[in-house]
This record gives sequence, C-alpha cells and structure tokens, in this order.
Amino acid sequence: MVVVGITGGIGSGKTTISNYLKSFGIPLYVADKEAKALMNRSKVIKRKLIQLFGDEAYVDGKLNRPFLAKMIFKDKSLLNQMNAIVHPKVASHFKRWLKKQDAPYILKEAAIIFENNLQSNYDYIITVVADENLRIERILDREDTTREKVKAVINNQWTDSHKKKLSDFVISNNDLDQAKKQALQIHKKLLKISAE
Repeated sequence: MVVVGITGGIGSGKTTISNYLKSFGIPLYVADKEAKALMNRSKVIKRKLIQLFGDEAYVDGKLNRPFLAKMIFKDKSLLNQMNAIVHPKVASHFKRWLKKQDAPYILKEAAIIFENNLQSNYDYIITVVADENLRIERILDREDTTREKVKAVINNQWTDSHKKKLSDFVISNNDLDQAKKQALQIHKKLLKISAE
C-alpha cells in the first residue's frame, strides 16, 4: 500500500485538494479530524489532558478547544506535551485504518508533517501552496478570527519554500481549476507508481 501524505499551511486548500482526490475513490485519512475525535472519545487522552491543562480542558465532556488553543499558543512546551499524548494514539488508529483499505494508494492529510519530522512515514508527499494573502482571506471567510491571529499561525508553520524542497509533488492552489488539473496529473502518476 502506497501511503501519500498531503500537507500545506493553513488556508492553502489542502482539504479541498484532498477531497478532490478522494472523489476518485482514494481513501482519505484526515489526521486533524481523527485527533479531535480521539480527544473527545478516548478516556486515556481525556484523563491525561485534564492532568496537563486542568478541568477546564473539557466542558460537559467535550474538548474545550478555545481554551486549549489559548494555552498552547502561550506555551510551546504545553503544545509539545499535548502532541506527545495525542499523536501516538492517532498513529495507532491510522495503522488499524490502513489495514482495512484496499486501493492503489491512500492519502493521509496532516498539517504539520515536516514540522514534526514525520516525512519518513510516507512514500510520497504532496504539498499544497498558495499566496499568503489569499490564504489569509480564505481563513477570514470561513472562521471568526482576525488577520493578526491567522498571520501568527502562518508564522508558526514552515514556509512553503521550505516544504517544497522536501516534497515529491507540489500543487499551486491560487486558482482551483488549475490546482485540480495538477492534482489529476499527480493522481495518474501515483496510480502508475502503485501498479509497478
């Protein structure tokens, strides 16, 4: 099974491209979505996050995301500790999911593959890039946030040029139709690779 990572900075449109590739029958595992689900479902994760952040980590049994975001934004060590709790569980969940798949290749969408030095977990990596101003506008359109907060998140992530150097494929997503054409070409290449 060929494992393809798909990544990109906030607002790059990696989810849009992931879903486009999924429309060809390619199984898609969205790491961030599964991490959030596990943080709400797993008793072990809940217990450890409450130990780390206090009782405010959950409200009515559900993850208090705004509170956690505020805490980890102020303190990088808390982010690292949280990741050390959540990431291993996501990794084992992904392994179980992967065993059930039957396709030429699978996609795993993850925002911070390179930042966490996880590129060796993938056979190929697709990075979706877009102009920074466009990325900011996309986030402002879909979320109740400020330009400054979006800029802070972008500045916390690796630059596109840094990610491009380590990627097998790059999709420029300033124009969705063009991006889909690039994605289709990559899909055809991956089908060929997995058939060899």
